[in-house]
Amino acid sequence: MTEQAIITTTVNLLQDNIQVSAYLAEPEEPGSYPGVVVLQEIFGVNVHIREVTERIAKLGYVAISPALFQRIAPGFETGYTPEDIETGRSYAMQTQASELLSDIQLAIDYLKNLPQVKKDGFGCIGFCFGGHVAYLAATLPDIKATASFYAAGVTTRTPGGGAPTVTRTREITGTLNAFFGIEDASIPSEQVDEIEAELEKYKIPHRVFRYDGADHGFFCNHRGSYNPKAAADAWEQIKQLFGQLN
Repeated sequence: MTEQAIITTTVNLLQDNIQVSAYLAEPEEPGSYPGVVVLQEIFGVNVHIREVTERIAKLGYVAISPALFQRIAPGFETGYTPEDIETGRSYAMQTQASELLSDIQLAIDYLKNLPQVKKDGFGCIGFCFGGHVAYLAATLPDIKATASFYAAGVTTRTPGGGAPTVTRTREITGTLNAFFGIEDASIPSEQVDEIEAELEKYKIPHRVFRYDGADHGFFCNHRGSYNPKAAADAWEQIKQLFGQLN
């Protein structure tokens, strides 16, 4: 597949008194393209998330990454030091599921208003904190294909409190693929099994990938836990998943 030339920009999504910054990447060539929402880790819309957004756009999608901490820490992005992790976790703990879903829908609605974007089904991909949020986003009617990477806490909590996110599995209307590293201590294998069981129980089209030797963050080439083999396979799965949007 030949990669497309792309255009990138930062846009502001406006709703009532809320303004959410988002990174937008789209093919340069005029055409009609599916839309994909990219959801950040706890580190903000940083270089890794921007690179993923661009990679997806190069495949022939209009990709947008909203800043999920915009209400708490506008403009926040950081690296991967222990201090960065602590700060990012503190912001993630302050988010609310309802607000996150509202901001994702805001990003989808922005894409819907772009003339080059197809309106009949969107993709979603998220990593770490964003992987958990992607599982939530899969319940939105517009989302038809979701890639959730190393989503911790899906079986034990939801942003802002309440029943664990896994209890909303029945609301998922599209396909969900979930990606986990077997060496990821933050997501015990029993939790992965529980997620898979719920997806099967409600007959959600899905695939669950477990990668030997892979740890948390294995897809990110800016982290020490980067696993090139697992990341390469996962990228091929992403391309197949989002291919159904075309």
